[in-house]
Amino acid sequence: MGIRASGTATVVTSQKVRDGLDDEYDRWQEKVNRTVRRFDGFKGTETYPPGSGDEHEWVVVFRFAGTDQLTAWLDSTARRELLDEGSALLDGTPTQEVLAGGHIEEPDQEEGVTAVVSHEVRPGREAEFERWQDKVLKEQEKRPGFMGAEFFRPVEGIQDNWVVVFRYDTREHLEAWLDSSIREDLLKEGREYFASYEVRKMGSAFGGWFRFGSDEDEEAPANWKQAMTVVLALYPTVMLLNLSVGHEFDVWGVPGYLALFFSNVLSVSILTWLLMPLVNRALTFWLRPGRTHTVRVEVLGAGAVVLCWALTILVFALTTG
Repeated sequence: MGIRASGTATVVTSQKVRDGLDDEYDRWQEKVNRTVRRFDGFKGTETYPPGSGDEHEWVVVFRFAGTDQLTAWLDSTARRELLDEGSALLDGTPTQEVLAGGHIEEPDQEEGVTAVVSHEVRPGREAEFERWQDKVLKEQEKRPGFMGAEFFRPVEGIQDNWVVVFRYDTREHLEAWLDSSIREDLLKEGREYFASYEVRKMGSAFGGWFRFGSDEDEEAPANWKQAMTVVLALYPTVMLLNLSVGHEFDVWGVPGYLALFFSNVLSVSILTWLLMPLVNRALTFWLRPGRTHTVRVEVLGAGAVVLCWALTILVFALTTG
């Protein structure tokens, strides 16, 4: 895991979707994503569906190059109109936390679960709150699976809350910390310094074959989706190479270790520049992390991949058997 300095500004928006309106929310959120991409300084967006026990709360993250660009989006007429349009889909008013300056965590190919905790600090108790937060961090560092944390002070003119972002390697380790007696004791102590707090949870993953736009910071699908999709493109590639080039290598008397090397070069090249872009485009509705995914979409996408597996196996069984 790496930590890098950042001049970016991020807003984390949390919203509860009314029961039975997930598909409508999916379409509305995609419209929001298309709109925000047109704003100067936009760097990326991710949407995280509710997890277990999250009270059907969706978390959407928008990243911008700086605070000015983020503020322009937050105060824009386009955003206000979109919020008015989507208000019927939401149960209550969305909440948001703005993270600006400091450092951001860069997962470096590691998958994990992130929590965003927003505090309403009591006036005049800011220094004590910071000392208390240092105490919390020292306890977190002792917990299994802890991957790092970052502290964000209020952003003048945008947000008054103090925000802490921390990351664990698994949801189980995150939940273990959130439910621990040590944290409960710390919260009892900290209530002298803050009036209220809220916790948002999200997860993310990264990859090299999964880029859906020109933004290099855009995140990749879940690892299990990456694995399924790569197998979908890799299996027919390897089979066709074995039946064509592989046979020629045998005829030419190419040593096995060289034949395997050349076959790997060909297969990786075909996947990277030909097949994976095509597969990604066909399965964007299921793969793209910036879209909300209902259970129906998840099942449809996984089912389509499994069906394609079966069809390619059947084709090679009939043609090579």
